[in-house]
Amino acid sequence: MQPNIPEAMDFTQSPVDFVLDEGDPDRPTSSSTRSPSSDEPLLDAYSEAVSGAAEHAAQAVVHLQGVDPKSGRPSGSGSGFVFTPDGLMLTNSHVVRGASVLRATFADGTQSDAKLLGADPATDTAVLRLGLRDLPVLQLGSSRNVRVGQLAIAVGNPLGFQNTVTAGVISALGRSLRAENGRLIDDVLQTDAALNPGNSGGPLLDSRARVIGVNTAVIQGAQGICFAIAIDTARRVAGQILTEGRVRRGHLGVAGATVALNRNMAEHFDLSGNRAIRVESVQEGGVAQRAGLKPGDLIVAFDGRPVNGIDDLHRLLTASRIGKSCPIALIRGQLKLELSIRATEAPAAG
Repeated sequence: MQPNIPEAMDFTQSPVDFVLDEGDPDRPTSSSTRSPSSDEPLLDAYSEAVSGAAEHAAQAVVHLQGVDPKSGRPSGSGSGFVFTPDGLMLTNSHVVRGASVLRATFADGTQSDAKLLGADPATDTAVLRLGLRDLPVLQLGSSRNVRVGQLAIAVGNPLGFQNTVTAGVISALGRSLRAENGRLIDDVLQTDAALNPGNSGGPLLDSRARVIGVNTAVIQGAQGICFAIAIDTARRVAGQILTEGRVRRGHLGVAGATVALNRNMAEHFDLSGNRAIRVESVQEGGVAQRAGLKPGDLIVAFDGRPVNGIDDLHRLLTASRIGKSCPIALIRGQLKLELSIRATEAPAAG
């Protein structure tokens, strides 16, 4: 017996050949009849986040160009972004280094001279002011709550290609990066959002177009290993530049090197670490000399905190310790000594 199949159900007909009333907005259509705009609802959450952040950032990200005032020729370039309507802008200190004249160009072609308010090479951060007002801005977020794996969107001007957008994830937190002046930058964000020369100083955004970092560096020859200064660091530095014109740090007047301690010495003096700072030289008439430090001393603690190398001491020499009498523990020969030292303010970074 043959099955009773209704005539209306023709199984040889392709589904895309069914045509509904054109007035029905919910009708399925074949790919050949789909209009370009009909792809918009098909964007997934990832694409929506990236495209939304990119559109928002495009108005506030600028191409920064250093200009030689004598010849008028370019002297280096990078990116930056506006974070207040009256023209305050963040970028990297290495982008503006050595440029006496800076010119900012927005995506719509608007240009403005940019005045350097201050730079901090120790964190690769600089603050500029544009000669424009009522500008579109990017909101500064917080890097404190950033998580590994979350979306990261970089906007900048790599190799002169203005307003280039790349996207990836936060690959790691709490990285350290050596600044050009030798200091260690802490709490750096690692991302696989592609960065290239010219991206420096541009924003690293989250999915809501809030700035979580300032793009700063890549490892040459590596794939997808890029870094951004955490926005909490950049915000703190910018605040000090705006209020005091510089970032204040302590200075002891010694030159030193990080050295390893043998296990017997560390155990004998009950040290928590296995490294120390060996004093190589002492500044004539400086605070270290007045405190009694001598070449060959091994600095193992400062203000009650262990010192496991030069980077630890740099972290401890904050503005709050300038002019404050602090204990400094050191090993001299077979003795462990504790002296009192009063840090002075470090010279302004060049």
